[in-house]
Amino acid sequence: MWNVFSRPAHRTRAGVAVAAVVMAAAGLAVTGVSSAGVVEGRGRDKALQSSLDALVSDGQIPGALMSIRSRDGRVTNYTAGVGDIRTKSPVPSDGYVRIASNTKMYTAVVIMQLVGEGKLALDDTVEKFLPGVVRGTGAGAGIDGRNITIEQLLQHTSGIDNYTLLSGGILPIKDRFFEPRELLDSALAQPPTFPPGTDRVWSYSNPGYVLLGLVAQKVTGRPFAEVVTDRIINRIGLTETYYPGPGERGIREPHPQGYLLLRDASDKLIDGKLIDITRFDPSIAGAAGQLIATPSDVNKFLVALQDGRLVKPALLAKMRKTVEAPGLPAGWRYGLGTIEFKLSCGITAYGHGGDADGFQSRAAITTDGRAVTIAATNDDKFLLDGVLALFDKALCAAK
Repeated sequence: MWNVFSRPAHRTRAGVAVAAVVMAAAGLAVTGVSSAGVVEGRGRDKALQSSLDALVSDGQIPGALMSIRSRDGRVTNYTAGVGDIRTKSPVPSDGYVRIASNTKMYTAVVIMQLVGEGKLALDDTVEKFLPGVVRGTGAGAGIDGRNITIEQLLQHTSGIDNYTLLSGGILPIKDRFFEPRELLDSALAQPPTFPPGTDRVWSYSNPGYVLLGLVAQKVTGRPFAEVVTDRIINRIGLTETYYPGPGERGIREPHPQGYLLLRDASDKLIDGKLIDITRFDPSIAGAAGQLIATPSDVNKFLVALQDGRLVKPALLAKMRKTVEAPGLPAGWRYGLGTIEFKLSCGITAYGHGGDADGFQSRAAITTDGRAVTIAATNDDKFLLDGVLALFDKALCAAK
């Protein structure tokens, strides 16, 4: 759930275990919800549309949507499949989806803005802002906030493992509200994956980003949802991006439904039936993955980040200084809240990805300004390859 990349996970009748990191008819659309001030392109790339149709052709992914922003700012939205398997309604063009761990880019931007304002430094320890908060217990006794820096949290080199609140799956807890402290306590009871920063060792950590949200709250004196809204969403006019409030379990309209497949402990499908998991409490993700947005608005964010409207070029360069990230696909490296993608066509793109129960998404921008965000309405890890192949193809396309 809300992970950048699906690692081994198990889904059972009791629910869906967290991934420790990531269709009856095809519908075509280029109009619909679009970001304010954006001229939407009318010329779909037939090859990309065909690939999107293929992604949903066997019915395991009910629907998919993609937004492409060309280097000159033209926006073209694509859809395929159905938005609801019960009603067979079409996928809404540029509809809202849970963007899951793409949220980490936004959280990282907030932190880097605070760095730019001199309110914190990358080598500051967590202890400086949250004294006594980060102390491991039991098997996690080796975790100590006095030895963990802000940079290590951003880069996933802190050694803090993931929490276990989803070990029974999402279904039993889908309507539960979680405070960040509860998420953190679960992680602090787990043994660290390695001492923080050891030889640049990397291990994906959602709790690390929950901690960054708490740091941002402490430094600014305001709730994280308000901080990310004021500093990013309102600042650059992301009218189709929002941080769900306490108790907000649904998704704003228009949106496709999100689905999951049940698997047993050996990853074998139990019955092959899709379960609608669109509605659940996203507080289990917090600053690590709670945002909801349309694909075109994610692209707007990527453009604003790259052109200097969110952080200064020197800070963006720090975000894009990467380390090896074992477990991610070949050619992917991790920076500070951003992934470097080496594409099949030889060019480089920067962005992130996310997998929340019901939705998987990938988003990136090339260095010359082509932005792509793709979302599929089933986050099953065995369906990831097709999404990644299309993501690469769309970023490499000429128009």
